Amino acid sequence: MIKKSEFHKSYNGHEDQLDYFIEHFDEIGTPFGNQDRNSLKLFELNNKTLNVKSFRVPNIFNQIAYRFFRKSKAERSFEYANKLKQLDIGTPQPIAYFEFTTALLFKKSFYISEQVNCDLTYRELTTDLNYPDYETILRAFTRFTFDLHEKGVHFLDHSPGNTLILKEVNDYKFYLVDLNRMEFKQLDFESRVKNFSKLTTHKSIVEIMSNEYAKCLGESYDKVFDLMWKETLAFQEKYHRKRRLKKKLKFWKRA
Repeated sequence: MIKKSEFHKSYNGHEDQLDYFIEHFDEIGTPFGNQDRNSLKLFELNNKTLNVKSFRVPNIFNQIAYRFFRKSKAERSFEYANKLKQLDIGTPQPIAYFEFTTALLFKKSFYISEQVNCDLTYRELTTDLNYPDYETILRAFTRFTFDLHEKGVHFLDHSPGNTLILKEVNDYKFYLVDLNRMEFKQLDFESRVKNFSKLTTHKSIVEIMSNEYAKCLGESYDKVFDLMWKETLAFQEKYHRKRRLKKKLKFWKRA
């Protein structure tokens, strides 16, 4: 097996310990969060908690693609986290990534970052409309998204679980996670507004975000809301259509 790795300069001198965590990932560490698609574990190093994400082995087509033609999810996560830091955009401190390949195929990969213990994620705002300071947080999140767009960041996985929120004395801080799908480019009006489409099914939330984003852009509320709600409905239709198709495929396989 061929190993490739890269470390953030702030962790120079800790390469051997990080290597050990990866080599013994299955036996040590504390499982954390949702383990359905990828495995997450926490490790302790120098009084800091590290979050190690183990990406599952991709299908055979992507094993070839990641081996020869595309950067892996782990490498992109590390690269994009460093870019966000340079742009002064919140994301957990990147530490390292590891890849394991054969001569012809891509196999395992890992991304390591510092753990951020958040007060909530954006998801809580969609499941509890009476969450304390609800509208204030939602408007601050919208301004955070506007800042992303102004800095040329198109976060393609801008969805409910991918923004961590920390409460400070008189403000809120936001941290992006699951970073492997991003574009860095200037965004037009439609791309900016469409970037909100995966966040909620609640019209009331879209109304608040549209109101705040319209203020940030200097555009009319109606123009922003009409497009944001249209794109939200379109995404929901596409999402549920895919789920119905998956159910049919499972039924056909069992039949």
